Amino acid sequence: MQVEVQIHVAFATNCVGSPGNPFPLSFSVRESAGCFSVQATAARASELADLLIPAGVDTVLVADLHTNSWLTNDIKPWTPAGIAAIRATPCTVHDFSGLATMGLSAEGLVMTPASLLQLLDGGWTPYQTTVVGMPGSPSADRLDEIGLALGTARHDRPILPTLPGCTLHYTGHDDCYVTVESTDPAVAPAVLGRLLALLVGSPLTEEEPVVVQHPPDVMIAALLAESPDWIGHLAGDHTVHLAVTTGPWRLADPIPDRVDRVAVYSPTDGTWHLT
Repeated sequence: MQVEVQIHVAFATNCVGSPGNPFPLSFSVRESAGCFSVQATAARASELADLLIPAGVDTVLVADLHTNSWLTNDIKPWTPAGIAAIRATPCTVHDFSGLATMGLSAEGLVMTPASLLQLLDGGWTPYQTTVVGMPGSPSADRLDEIGLALGTARHDRPILPTLPGCTLHYTGHDDCYVTVESTDPAVAPAVLGRLLALLVGSPLTEEEPVVVQHPPDVMIAALLAESPDWIGHLAGDHTVHLAVTTGPWRLADPIPDRVDRVAVYSPTDGTWHLT
């Protein structure tokens, strides 16, 4: 699998502290009752959207969508319906305005998983996005139930188990922090592979996008067999130093000095090596 790394990839635009050090790659996964929960940095929603399509099954609900890419004349963000219209994205609009809960837009967008790619493509940036995937076509009452569960969920525990019948929950914040919860065990390894590809591609995008090969499945499996928690940073244009951590990384946390694994990417032939 290949990924096109854009000029404004999250790893290139986010920084840590006043020196402006690049954001590290961080990845933590937990499994409970058939739900695989990932907390990670750093990625835009558009950089992961294609990985979410299989987990979305038949229908995705974009329940929260905020951006400064398009503003009204009175400097207010466009509504989700307005964004979908300018992106020519086939969807239906569900009114959430009566729920008055946190973490929920006044409008939800209901679409096929493939339409999520069309919505997020085009270089614009949402600073807050929440997506839920499910089989079938949910009724209006079902959408309200999902919206209420999202708005009242505790964020110190997985949200997907509180959404019976749903197969995917994604939340992205400020192009930095990413939460992906899925009933599909293939999603978590795919996210780790994508983050590594985006990280090594980030210094190569000064003038134009570059295409980077995903790490092989066997390499990702080896990392996850060793630990469910990793943090990594570039130690050269194509070399990632990885260290085992004890849980999800946040901005105030130090980045470990030690190196437990080294992943090296060769852009000439698209191969990866793990030592």
